Amino acid sequence: MRLMVLPIAMMAAAAAAPVAAPAAAKVAAAPSQVPAETAIRRAMAASAAGWNAGDLARFMAIYADNAVFVTPKGLLRGREAIAAKYWPSFRGVGNARGTLTFAFLEMRGIDPRHAMLFARWTLTGPSAVESGMTTLVFERRGAAWQIIADHSS
Repeated sequence: MRLMVLPIAMMAAAAAAPVAAPAAAKVAAAPSQVPAETAIRRAMAASAAGWNAGDLARFMAIYADNAVFVTPKGLLRGREAIAAKYWPSFRGVGNARGTLTFAFLEMRGIDPRHAMLFARWTLTGPSAVESGMTTLVFERRGAAWQIIADHSS
């Protein structure tokens, strides 16, 4: 029994000892290594800026080619179908529905390549304010985080 106590005590001491970080870990993260939440917030800001500028392509750049969008009538499949839904409000200078902003409520990592964002969207138009909730599932594709599922209401 005494023989087992020493190895266990040594393992406990080794586990508690501070370990120096490898030199590579001290180097600043490369742009593709930006934390998911930071990268997703930047992508959402760029998308909203596209909306507000009336630039549909810039607004849609955050969506994956095979993204799915939930509507009251069913599912829209693919970036082109989603863009067609939004197209009527884009004027080239601003958006007919108003200025888009997001309030981030919660971000959850699903795994290293997937994250879910819960947010409130607000459209401030010349005579009305619209607001609703959105749940977005993101997938890391290369250096970019793209929306693969969007349920906004």
